[in-house]
Amino acid sequence: MTTVKNRFMTLGLLTGLGLMASCSDFGDQNINPNAAVTPVTSALLTEAMLGVPPTTATGALLEGIAGRLTTLAPEPRLFAQYWSESQYPENSLYATTFADWNRYYAVTLQDLQTIIDYNTDESTRAYVAQFGSNNNQLATARILKAYVFSVVTDRWGDVPYFNALKKQTQVEYDPQQAIYADLFKELKEASAQFDNGRAFDGDILFAGNATKWKKFANSLRMILALRLTKVDPATGRTEFTAAYNDAAGYISTNADNATIRYTDVNQFRNPDNALFDGRSDYGVSDVLVNKLESLSDPRLPAYATPTSTGDFVGLPYGLTRDLLIDYTNDNPEYALPSAKVLAKTQPSYIITASQMLLAKAEASVLGWISADARTAYNDAIRASWEQWGVYDAAKYTAYIASPNVAPTAGDILAKIGDQRWIALYPNGSEAWTEWRRTGYPNLQPTPYAVNESKQIPRRYGYPNTEPTLNTAAYEAAVGRLSNGDKTSSRVWWDKP
Repeated sequence: MTTVKNRFMTLGLLTGLGLMASCSDFGDQNINPNAAVTPVTSALLTEAMLGVPPTTATGALLEGIAGRLTTLAPEPRLFAQYWSESQYPENSLYATTFADWNRYYAVTLQDLQTIIDYNTDESTRAYVAQFGSNNNQLATARILKAYVFSVVTDRWGDVPYFNALKKQTQVEYDPQQAIYADLFKELKEASAQFDNGRAFDGDILFAGNATKWKKFANSLRMILALRLTKVDPATGRTEFTAAYNDAAGYISTNADNATIRYTDVNQFRNPDNALFDGRSDYGVSDVLVNKLESLSDPRLPAYATPTSTGDFVGLPYGLTRDLLIDYTNDNPEYALPSAKVLAKTQPSYIITASQMLLAKAEASVLGWISADARTAYNDAIRASWEQWGVYDAAKYTAYIASPNVAPTAGDILAKIGDQRWIALYPNGSEAWTEWRRTGYPNLQPTPYAVNESKQIPRRYGYPNTEPTLNTAAYEAAVGRLSNGDKTSSRVWWDKP
């Protein structure tokens, strides 16, 4: 990671250089003849993956593909009921009405688009090839761009896509169905674009390994295909089976997991470590703790901390502030995220083998592929246990044979959903999305909800600047929502 740290020393400068390269109104008078005007695309790739390093000792990595805004976003973890708020429970009570997307578009997606632009522009592509072959850079950036856009559209629904990142201020929102169609196209084309040239420098995800990138692209196609089970199962089946049967394979072992690894340096540490640096605004919810205890699941101590008596006490989910004060006064000890989850060097998991084996199990139940669903389901549990370092052969054998775990023909989709929810922890973004899609696990809203619907949010409201800064596009998109720009409206694939 030493080279990563060194690259980041210049990221602030690179941002400025990118802006300089696009400004020509003042002729040559403000151009330093000794400064580069073409970005270092390897540094942009690292920044797109990790995010912009904080400038304060207690700051956190926000952007990137596995930071505070994506896999480790606190709010979706509240919606998925992984965590409960310990002091200020507004988000647990669904007070959220909108969320901002500027850091997605202005940082991570813009970095990736810049890589694409400079590798396709005839005047710059030869220069930036020193950081990796043009094709390898384009393939990597396109796959990551598809991943980030999938996160964005799954949170808001219709969003600026086809005409985004083109330096326009008025940008229409594209229907999510059209976005999904293009994401499938991009993932297929980008995966085929890798060549035998130089690997892309700055790749802290797969170190330029094209085979692993192709597995990641296929895995993402499979995940997105399952999103369509209720709205377009024919397309979902076609896309899933094509990715599943692709010669490159998909993420089926922990060795291929897509993870961002952090360091013990504060600027590049696990964002959850920063979140709990001197604070404890969240506890592990009683919903998760109780579920794991009911299954005698060995992942519980890997996910949460016990009390001084060795018991696991989940923090009640969805209490008002007054009730929280009463509870914590009477029960000062409750489960916090484990030392493992909060370790500075704990990696952030983007796509894992357990997640994909559960996808395989579901696709088999749906009749999309020829595979044994029970075997895939059991293999997924084992992969998750091994991922968290809790695998024990005897305990595993007993666990998968337990009536609360072993699926039947009538409840296999529910049990796949429950195990997916457990295995995805602490990736609340994906857990919330899968809960919206499947209804599993059977999460209940807090009885103290303050939002209009009194239900768990189904999407984010659009940024509050859009009605004034992008009025026509915003109003057109809101007009396509069943209940207006509210968290109770559903995205395209989210059907009852």
